[in-house]
Amino acid sequence: MLCGSWRSRGRQPEEPLVPAQVATPVGHPSPPASQDASTKRPGLRALKKMGLSEDEDVRAMLRGSRLCKIRSRTWQKERLYRLQEDGMSVWFQRRIPRAPSQHIFFVQHIEAIREGHQSEGLRHFGGAFEPARCLTIAFKGRRKNLDLVAPTAEEAQRWVRGLAKLRTRLEAMSQRERLDHWIHSYLHRADSNQDSQMSFKEIKNLLRMVNVDMNDMYAYRLFKECDHSKNERLEGPEIEEFLRRLLKRPELEEIFHRYSGEDRVLSAPELLEFLEDQGEREATLAHAQQLIHTYELNETAKQHELMTLDGFMMYLLSPGGAALDPAHTRVFQDMDQPLAHYFVSSSHNTYLTDSQIGGPSSTEAYVRAFAQGCRCVELDCWEGPGGEPVIYHGHTLTSKILFRDVIQAVREHAFTVSPYPVILSLENHCGLEQQAAMARHLHTILGDMLVTQTLDSQNPEELPSPERLKGRILVKGKKSEDSRILSDREEEDEEEDEEEGAGAIEQRRRAKQISPELSALAVYCCATRLRTLRPAPVPPQPCHVSSLSERQAKKLSREAGNSFVRHNARHLTRVYPLGLRMNSANYSPQEMWNSGCQLVALNFQTPGYEMDLNAGRFLINGQCGYVLKPACLRQPNTTFDPECPGPPRTTLTIQVLTAQQLPKLNAEKPNSIVDPLVRIEIHGVPADCARKETNYVLNNGFNPRWGQTLQFQLRVPELALVRFVVEDYDVTSPNDFVGQFTLPLSSLKQGYRHIHLLSKDGASLSPATLFVHICIRGS
Repeated sequence: MLCGSWRSRGRQPEEPLVPAQVATPVGHPSPPASQDASTKRPGLRALKKMGLSEDEDVRAMLRGSRLCKIRSRTWQKERLYRLQEDGMSVWFQRRIPRAPSQHIFFVQHIEAIREGHQSEGLRHFGGAFEPARCLTIAFKGRRKNLDLVAPTAEEAQRWVRGLAKLRTRLEAMSQRERLDHWIHSYLHRADSNQDSQMSFKEIKNLLRMVNVDMNDMYAYRLFKECDHSKNERLEGPEIEEFLRRLLKRPELEEIFHRYSGEDRVLSAPELLEFLEDQGEREATLAHAQQLIHTYELNETAKQHELMTLDGFMMYLLSPGGAALDPAHTRVFQDMDQPLAHYFVSSSHNTYLTDSQIGGPSSTEAYVRAFAQGCRCVELDCWEGPGGEPVIYHGHTLTSKILFRDVIQAVREHAFTVSPYPVILSLENHCGLEQQAAMARHLHTILGDMLVTQTLDSQNPEELPSPERLKGRILVKGKKSEDSRILSDREEEDEEEDEEEGAGAIEQRRRAKQISPELSALAVYCCATRLRTLRPAPVPPQPCHVSSLSERQAKKLSREAGNSFVRHNARHLTRVYPLGLRMNSANYSPQEMWNSGCQLVALNFQTPGYEMDLNAGRFLINGQCGYVLKPACLRQPNTTFDPECPGPPRTTLTIQVLTAQQLPKLNAEKPNSIVDPLVRIEIHGVPADCARKETNYVLNNGFNPRWGQTLQFQLRVPELALVRFVVEDYDVTSPNDFVGQFTLPLSSLKQGYRHIHLLSKDGASLSPATLFVHICIRGS
């Protein structure tokens, strides 16, 4: 049953432009209205359900504000911004020659709201405006920040507070409530004459909007069955009935009836039986009773400790019914082991927002990386004017940013998502004077955050743990020891190796100097070149960190697999993309993780399956950016070799059942319906890598059914990632991406589970889900 009934009245202006692949559609923007009139509009029922219809800040946002958008010192334009009545989107209008255009952004896509001059744009271009009037809306994914100036400080505060309340409420919203918002917004759009009644033509339009091309005869029969007034129109309860039938989940009803028996309600013992069959090893009768009290919608059933079909659906759509183990969404791993025992979320060319040839550099790229849980960021440092070092991709047309501005961004944002240590990977191209300036900025800006000496005087060379380094910042850089310079081999060296003779390279490297001030900051991450994996008379210290290109790392993994794994059990290794990747493309990080490499650096600004894998690897452990490596990668005398993993140990069987509310790929073509298929990919050691897919379902992205089983044999399950991908089948061209979700096999729950899909840039596609049955057998 839907969470509430639908009504709508009043003509509204032209629909705003919505980009393709938007997860949560919205209705038409509301016209300006007085406060009294706005509170009477039926569309406000969505906000009322959210408990915000009477909130003064939200009401002010509904009326709208003229805010000044800041892009540069000269580009500063006033725009009308107004919250829409769904409470999930903000409409804005801009003036362009000849005609105004209208756009929207979604509250669920907001990463953060910052007050004052707390963005690169406002720091540089907002100086003429008092900070109290300024705010920044930062978005998830690649969308640029929205830097705004309000007419008054109070109006700015209303937007800051109002958006914060909406975000909090949306994050707490159940999947069923999201679905209710989703379908009602489409109803609002499909009612072309806004008379609160739906003709069959409007119903057909609605079906196309929600991504289903239903047979006309079947659709009309369903329409007539709900038309109890016999007037060829659906309204009120009739629309509710039509939606209930449309949203029926036969596969869930079948499962429910299998456990509930003839009385068609689940008792607590029956629910416990279902949970045990799901593989919930710690399920108890008390836990089953708690689930009934949490998810059952019917108060009478709840009082008798019974769960109806609606409550059962609510539970399966909740985090408890998702594929990701809820216990793994918190920090659950041992965080007291040496740094080398963890995979660390790492970024390459962090300062870039686009390609590495001519794209802009920005401190905001660091902020976004930290927001995604990144714990190792890169700073390419070059000589700048006025004695101030700059960061950019050397010898290219990428723009330059000040080193000190980046360090300030690190101080302000490094620990907003995770308390665990951040590593600053310095690629230093500066002379001694500006190196000293770098060291001075690091000391002055970071203060006590900066690690400047060893923490354990008894074992000064041993790597400390993430727990011991909470809130601290480490510098990875070159260090001079006894007049020698321990240097790493960075990307530029590799490219120059192809053009220069070995003698010239060595001479250039010997001539390179490192300032004592900067050298002293390389405490636990001393950049060194990995010359051999053979046992040395004097083994290298654990604080020595090597940097390898993806090509070098792959070569070591394939030719000296076990030796490389043993090296990485004690030392940190950073891997970076080849310099030939001009468009900032990424490599697959999985092969590097298979060998125990910790700092597998990717271009965070470039979406794709590689970043999906990175997000999946670090989805667990509270998304803190540190994930404990499997035991076979931590033991100093391990025999593990990713190229020779042994026989299969685990069988993974996934039955792909159905999908729900898949997004349209082309909002501008209302008759375009997806033909979805599901592909499941295993990313692990080479012998485990596999991909299998279902057939495609023709013209149905609303509730497609497959019922197909895909099976995989795994040799090293503790390293495997499982990626669920939905694509739109195309017979003449490559399939279009619809959504995906990636997670470690070790965090995959068994039984009937919903997969909550994500977009290309990692944003939620709610309410889009896959429904699957998962079985894992073996060790």
